Amino acid sequence: MYAIIADGGRQYKVEEGQSINLDYRDLPTGETLTLDRVLLVSGEAGVKLGKPTVSGATVTAEVVGLKQGDKLYIQKFRRRKNMRRRTGHRQMYTMVKITKINA
Repeated sequence: MYAIIADGGRQYKVEEGQSINLDYRDLPTGETLTLDRVLLVSGEAGVKLGKPTVSGATVTAEVVGLKQGDKLYIQKFRRRKNMRRRTGHRQMYTMVKITKINA
């Protein structure tokens, strides 16, 4: 059984027991998170497609912890002006484990 959920402007295909990185949320470890924007649910009974979401369907997840993404480097350069800037950025994510898909 799997579901496709929308969160933070992105779509994720999730299954029970899977760990995914969502956008940062200030939640403690062990907290339960309910994701209700379910676009599609596939299971024993077949596929339920939402218009735009499946009514009554939710995905329950448990917060595992916080994670930082890979470092991205930003370089700015202006020719002939002796101007060079290099900065870095690491995005924070909330790692969650999918515990249940309610169809």
